Amino acid sequence: MASDLSLYNVRTDLALEAKELATPPGGGDLPGVWSEEESGGGITVSRMHIQTEEGAQKIGKMIGHYVTLDVPELRRGDTDLQDKVATAFAKEFEAFLSRIGIDKTKSVLVVGLGNSNVTPDALGPLVVENIMVTRQFFELMPDQVSPGYRPVSAVAPGVLGTTGIESSDIVFGIAQKSSPDLIIAVDALAAKSLERVNTTIQIADTGIHPGSGIGNKRRGLTKDILGVPVIGIGVPTVVYASTIVNNTMDLVFGHMKKHTEKTGALFGVFGDMQENERLGLVKEVLQPLGHDLLVTPKEIDKFIEDIANVIASGLNAALHEAVDTDNVAAFTH
Repeated sequence: MASDLSLYNVRTDLALEAKELATPPGGGDLPGVWSEEESGGGITVSRMHIQTEEGAQKIGKMIGHYVTLDVPELRRGDTDLQDKVATAFAKEFEAFLSRIGIDKTKSVLVVGLGNSNVTPDALGPLVVENIMVTRQFFELMPDQVSPGYRPVSAVAPGVLGTTGIESSDIVFGIAQKSSPDLIIAVDALAAKSLERVNTTIQIADTGIHPGSGIGNKRRGLTKDILGVPVIGIGVPTVVYASTIVNNTMDLVFGHMKKHTEKTGALFGVFGDMQENERLGLVKEVLQPLGHDLLVTPKEIDKFIEDIANVIASGLNAALHEAVDTDNVAAFTH
């Protein structure tokens, strides 16, 4: 029987994790959900298409296409690997553009969501800093724009707590004035698994809902709300303390089982519980005490700059035909 995510208040922004949670313990396909996976060069690309309302309800995500790039070694700061990830990201993003009919001349607005003063939430604003914006040239000197570029604008609207205005309302106003053909929303996410923090990039053509992974229900940036297609890009940078406890218990269980077969008395009822059940119990203990904190790795300062550069490089290469992964460094810093 599939797990009811709402029962245990399990939050994740990653569609791939939501699918894993919804899949029965014995495995098998979920109705209305298509998926495939390929690996190479240290990068695992998972593609998923939620095709029906039944599939969307089971997973808890909107109907649409989702791509996840898992790169376990991304935390190490390997610049060669970062270049490979930027190239793979650009390739997958170009497929999204083609799928929704955004050709090489269509205008794009890149929105960097998040609080630039909070390091793990600063992904969006940092990506915007590295985006190659060109709309002003098309507006002011169109005859001098070289072939291979498109109108691109970018904005970091801040957060409700500092502006007093919903990010989606700010973006809606900008979109009404500038009339982009596509909006790209970049935001930091929350994960359910420690392994995916700072190692994963998600792309989705369903838009994005700021704060959903940490329980802050803000108005989303979606096609229904903004009137134009929205592609969401996110990287999980935080995880709940309850998740750390639960993952640690899994590691302890696995370690002990390698050394003894008599684990029943040691683990007791915990050993028989499903992962979601155990996580629910941990949350039940921690949340009333206010101890289910959001945690980010200590290397977040360096990582957030690196991954923002990776995403910006990939976007610049995907959006502008004249830019590729060989010369993209000239357009970022």
